[in-house]
Amino acid sequence: MKKRHNRTGDYGIDAPYVIRNLFLGGIGFLLAGIAAFWWIPEKPEWLGRIIRCLFPASFVVMSAEAAYMLWSSKVGKYLERERLLDLVALQGHERVLDIGCGRGLVLNAAARRLTTGKAIGIDIWSKRDQTGNSPEAARKNSVREGVAERVEIADGDARAIPFADHSFDVVVSSLAIHNIPDPGERHRAICEIVRVLKPLGRFAILDFQHVREYAGEFVRLGMEDVRIVGPHWLMFPPVRIVTGVKGGGYSEGIHPSRIRDESVRD
Repeated sequence: MKKRHNRTGDYGIDAPYVIRNLFLGGIGFLLAGIAAFWWIPEKPEWLGRIIRCLFPASFVVMSAEAAYMLWSSKVGKYLERERLLDLVALQGHERVLDIGCGRGLVLNAAARRLTTGKAIGIDIWSKRDQTGNSPEAARKNSVREGVAERVEIADGDARAIPFADHSFDVVVSSLAIHNIPDPGERHRAICEIVRVLKPLGRFAILDFQHVREYAGEFVRLGMEDVRIVGPHWLMFPPVRIVTGVKGGGYSEGIHPSRIRDESVRD
């Protein structure tokens, strides 16, 4: 994997409320343990052991998870985006769609690999999933990274992609589709990816949930060479990537056993 990460842009913190709640929860456990130890002086011996072990351990675990998530937002995701793009092997001329582009982390990295091609990003701009998420932030980052002339940004939902059939050579997405809570709606998103891909177009979808579900849907829709790569621990929670190619036709009902589930370790 080529580690060509660029720190010119500002790509925010992923899942900021989760990180905040983990930190606060860990501190809460620590304070509760201190309070219980001093406020229950005549506690049974077994209760004292629980207080001495459980509450500090909970503090350490929750704080470590929060720190890991923060590190993955500031370091790990830059490395993981390069792995994602390596898997679609851009040649420079492609028209690339990034679904849930956020502030442009993957979008701008894809644009840096293009020469005559174009990278288009769509998002619904939820600030709950990423701090400062907006089309203005994505555009500003594309300027900072010197790729603005090869980038387009638009409003768009993965379940109703605002582009015609066979519009893209490559479709990528990072940590976006799992935010769709309903399986039927996630199915719509996968169908939309297939719809906008050109024949022989490539896709790579990175996520920490539902990845085998995505792979099964792609296989049932006739995609070829479907693989699951991972898990990768550069991000927390650890992520997997499903990749494949759009063949010349659809083959509904193909059994998901055709998926190649690969274990690629960091």
